[in-house]
Amino acid sequence: MNQAASDPTVQPVPTSVVAQVDAADSTLSNPKQAVISLGSNLGNRLETLQGAVDLLEDTPGLRVKAVSPVYETRPWGVDPDSQPSYFNAVVVIRTTLPPSSLLERGQAIEEAFERVREERWGPRTIDVDIVSYADVVSDDPALTLPHPRAHERAFVLAPWHDVQPEAQLPGRGPVADLLAGVGAEGVEARGDLELRLPE
Repeated sequence: MNQAASDPTVQPVPTSVVAQVDAADSTLSNPKQAVISLGSNLGNRLETLQGAVDLLEDTPGLRVKAVSPVYETRPWGVDPDSQPSYFNAVVVIRTTLPPSSLLERGQAIEEAFERVREERWGPRTIDVDIVSYADVVSDDPALTLPHPRAHERAFVLAPWHDVQPEAQLPGRGPVADLLAGVGAEGVEARGDLELRLPE
């Protein structure tokens, strides 16, 4: 008689369990959803945005789940002719990192692309902003959640709405309603440009 077959501790794994395990992201335990806004108006803007997406995916405890279309946007808070237009996108992630660690990673990505912070609303190679983190609402000056100006920025709301039409900005309501309220003037979808979702 086959010893394994008679051993009560040797049981086949039900196919339903195998399917569940395969479907789950086995690298993350109890992940939270976060939304990150990317912007670039210096250098090769599309290449820089893709590099930021790839660096996010390479972060332990983080998986990129969706990448929005690319939008071209007039610079915010300055004379439109004073600096190049922005390429903007939104990335939806699942992560086990706490918000503070996610902030540190975003700043490290900015440094990797030699972001210079010389002036408010000045041109930059890359801007990495945490728009929201789960349902967290916090007025911590180091990291205010959700982002204090996300609800009034079409270059955040439009790409986010593209990838999550039913999304809610914590404390502010549906992204669709917020976008309708601010309008999309100065924010143009660039259908000829595309960011790849990391493999």
